Amino acid sequence: MISQLAGAFVRAVFVVLLIAMPTLLLPGQSSDTAQIVTLVALFSAILIMIEYASNYPSLIEFRDAPPFNRVRFLSLFITVFLLTIICRGRTDPTTLTQFLTTIGALIGHAIDFPYSPVRLVLSMFPDGTDRASLALVRTTAGLSYLISLLSLAVFLIVLRLQGWPMKGRSFNVWVNLPTFDPTAGGDVVDRLIRDARFNISLGFLLPFLTPLAVKSAAALFDPLATTSSQTLIWTVAAWAFLPASLFMRGIAMGRIADMITEQRRQSHELAQNGLAHA
Repeated sequence: MISQLAGAFVRAVFVVLLIAMPTLLLPGQSSDTAQIVTLVALFSAILIMIEYASNYPSLIEFRDAPPFNRVRFLSLFITVFLLTIICRGRTDPTTLTQFLTTIGALIGHAIDFPYSPVRLVLSMFPDGTDRASLALVRTTAGLSYLISLLSLAVFLIVLRLQGWPMKGRSFNVWVNLPTFDPTAGGDVVDRLIRDARFNISLGFLLPFLTPLAVKSAAALFDPLATTSSQTLIWTVAAWAFLPASLFMRGIAMGRIADMITEQRRQSHELAQNGLAHA
């Protein structure tokens, strides 16, 4: 119980650091922004504490199936940190900020080809947007997209090496999928496979659909990230992180479906062997 509470507290602290990071590192943040970020960080920390301190979670999936959430959180944490450092370099340039900006610019230019997700992000902005803002968006979008791809590759490698979700540990499907209702109808395996395919498909399409949706709403909202560094950081981070997260969720649910199928096969073989010896 004590170790579980300690783990929940540590996770809550890291979530607070993630949410407060842009406000802490970026200069010139207003007191209103700091207050809003503080409230969001505290609310998120309380939610994490409740979820990880309880025996049965209600919202967070794969709580007891590392490293699923660890890879996702680390990916988002690194993305927000690097984007924050790059945005900080606009007003307080250092060797680190210039280095990361150069790396991000190279990646952004490499990924910026026709119909690529980065090109679609740039197309959200109207004609006449200054080149400095477009260059910053290209840099942050390219770097974020690369981090999301690397995190997905790391996730696949870890799953393969660890034999996730079953190797060396027990796995409770209903604890790790608290939002999945097994009584909703239909075979559980079929529903898991269907949800896995849906998540993977949505993860593939989301980087392309999000810029189009934002561009369609341009009449109601100002173009993103041209005035607020925090808006840029969280928008680009979410744009890159959510598709990768959906990919991971789809892959994980597919692995769980395979696990249940294998357990059913083994149970059936044991039952057949028992009847044969009877």
